[in-house]
Amino acid sequence: MTRKLDNKIAVITGGTSGIGLATAKRFALEGAQVVITGRRQAELDAAVDAIGHNAMGLRVDSSNLSALDKLYGEVKERFGRIDVLYANAGGGSMLPMGEITEEQFDDTFGRNVKGTLFTVQKALPLLSKGASVIMTGSTAGSSGTPAFSVYAASKAAVRAFARNWILDLKDRGIRINTLSPGATRTPGLVGLAGDDAQQQQGLLDHLASQIPMGRLGDPDEIAKAAVFLASDDASFVNGIELFVDGGMAQI
Repeated sequence: MTRKLDNKIAVITGGTSGIGLATAKRFALEGAQVVITGRRQAELDAAVDAIGHNAMGLRVDSSNLSALDKLYGEVKERFGRIDVLYANAGGGSMLPMGEITEEQFDDTFGRNVKGTLFTVQKALPLLSKGASVIMTGSTAGSSGTPAFSVYAASKAAVRAFARNWILDLKDRGIRINTLSPGATRTPGLVGLAGDDAQQQQGLLDHLASQIPMGRLGDPDEIAKAAVFLASDDASFVNGIELFVDGGMAQI
């Protein structure tokens, strides 16, 4: 049986946990050679072991341009091209208006906006004709959440990138889409509530209550949508924001 990503070379930034790791596992199962990045070596090694086959890991901070150069130099030497690029690395923290700091802004926009921009731009020489670029958005980018404005603004910027880059790259046949998860049970989401288990559960319960399906997403559910966007099944899908959020963006 032909797998959806047979013989594809896929790079996933931020692939050591949560949605990135779940997607790397799915891509490998569908036949792709997967390259994942992360900032911590121990987590990177564990993720490569968890994927189990067709995977390699490179320690990269996606907001560091020289680190991205090293990443793509390694990919070029080993594989010569990229067929699927999932610019997933990023994150954020919660601070209400009035308490936002320059440090929080620089960290969030550095990871989500600067990192995404140069992750994609520096990959351009390696992207094959018809390549699929996926960027991680968020329902937060199109709706209001208390104390989350900096993160929300960074994800709105990612969505704007896709709308414009499909015009810049139309002559190369490169598809660029934004995959926007809703609240998904990942270490990053749980960590927003701090280290207290009761506060963590309170946050998860509150978020689940806001979702029409009445529950949080699972990382593998987001990964399955990423497989679609990465594959030839989505050959005429370009510039969209695909919400995988239990209906949250529709209310």
